[in-house]
Amino acid sequence: MIAHTVGVELRQLRYFVTVAEELHFGRAADRLHIVQAAVSQQIRRLERDLGVELFDRTPRTVRLTDAGRLFLPQARAVLAAEGRARASVARFVGGAPTALRLGTSHGLGEHLDRVLDALVSLVPGLSVELVAAATQERLDRVRAHTLDATFVRGVADSPELRLIPLWRDRLLVALPAAHPAAAGDEIDLADLARMPLRIVERTRNAPLHDLVVASCRDAGFEPVLGPPTTTLQDNLAAIGSSDDAWTVFYEPFAHSVRTSRVAMRPTATPIVMETLLAVSEANPPRYLGQLLHACRY
Repeated sequence: MIAHTVGVELRQLRYFVTVAEELHFGRAADRLHIVQAAVSQQIRRLERDLGVELFDRTPRTVRLTDAGRLFLPQARAVLAAEGRARASVARFVGGAPTALRLGTSHGLGEHLDRVLDALVSLVPGLSVELVAAATQERLDRVRAHTLDATFVRGVADSPELRLIPLWRDRLLVALPAAHPAAAGDEIDLADLARMPLRIVERTRNAPLHDLVVASCRDAGFEPVLGPPTTTLQDNLAAIGSSDDAWTVFYEPFAHSVRTSRVAMRPTATPIVMETLLAVSEANPPRYLGQLLHACRY
């Protein structure tokens, strides 16, 4: 199957793998930090080059075809080989690497901007390649040295990796701006007990899902789970047009998604998630010191 990828762009393989993991073009676009139309266009081109359909698409679902399921491990193998090739050349040359391959998490917001700006000053000429993928995939890629480091949340331990605490972020409640609970400076979670919670499915982000559900239980109620989140834009639109739905955003990210129809408020009892940096224990990245300094700027 790999032989059939001659002429296929690595970008197309990355898009395909991301869609295959999310089984949703909008969520894949969010992870890749590009518009959904670009993802769809590149997947269509990939299918045309291969001469097969990789996904069954309906208005409600996206599923891998038999050809897509066969192609997925091969696509991952090509991307892993590309990463290893880059690493081997850097070691052979023995000079300073020209890029830092850094995995990202959803909701980093202002933190990521601050880190990237600091790295420009600390290591002139260094380019940073940002990689968005599921948490376990990013950890596996750090372990395989196809990523230099990755930001993660909710990970207590990972074999062969060092987890370095960086910062702790509050979660803000997002709810309709006209709702009475949005009138104050803070939200008492108990006031949301009867409102549907639109949150990521547990299979996609267990640490965040479990943290919010546990916080609701500590406030004395079992949350009413509404439809799971899809894309960021869809979730904000659904909450802004509803009477009583709510969700959560990381505070550094919430500043970039404000809308007049949705209010963002901290909770009276803070809900906090820690962000860590995962690096190889045996072979940490060359610029680890500068990266950590940038994280703590």
